[in-house]
Amino acid sequence: MKKPYIICHMMTSIDGRIDCAMTSQMDGVEDYYSTLNALNVPTTVSGRVTAELEMAEPGVFEAKDRTPYGRKGFSRQAEAAGYEVVVDTHGKLLWPDAAGMEKPYLILTSEQVPQEYLRYLDGQHISWIACGAEKIDLARACEILAAEFGVERMGIVGGPAINTAFLNAGLLEEVSILMGPGIDGRKEMPSVFDGRGMDYPLTHLRLTGVQQFASGAVWLRYAL
Repeated sequence: MKKPYIICHMMTSIDGRIDCAMTSQMDGVEDYYSTLNALNVPTTVSGRVTAELEMAEPGVFEAKDRTPYGRKGFSRQAEAAGYEVVVDTHGKLLWPDAAGMEKPYLILTSEQVPQEYLRYLDGQHISWIACGAEKIDLARACEILAAEFGVERMGIVGGPAINTAFLNAGLLEEVSILMGPGIDGRKEMPSVFDGRGMDYPLTHLRLTGVQQFASGAVWLRYAL
């Protein structure tokens, strides 16, 4: 399978929490962006919850016609060096017009997405990939990203559900963690990976790099 080289890159507290409102308060948050740049991942991937908080327009798309797309397909609305990929399985998020964006949006969704939503994305000049009968087929989506959109390196930048989905699908080459000098400690806050079934075995990693910053943050890199 031809696919991009994929790295999961996250900033955490020392107790492994990734709540953005919390990490933004820590010393070293600027080091997160410098380390992301150093990874050379022009295309980045976010989950629906993260995108809803940080990128999408307010509100939810309400299809008048729920007829599903019902097949694999894609629409390339822009040629770019990198894309802002968002996983939105059922096609719920609203977007501004993306015409002329330097790093354009690209939506990953399942074949259950309403045809009306895909027409809406086309109208907003937003690329999309639909694959997977009930849930997104991430492996096939990665093949399409490589073959049709020219994506060679890609960073998964959260949250825990999408990080874990790529891990479970065996699509990650590296895990990159910038650990900031702070403790969260609140109950039930999101961690880098979360939601695996109890039958999943431990994923063993190989340490490939450690770097300390003046901020007190530490950058850890692991290969799978």
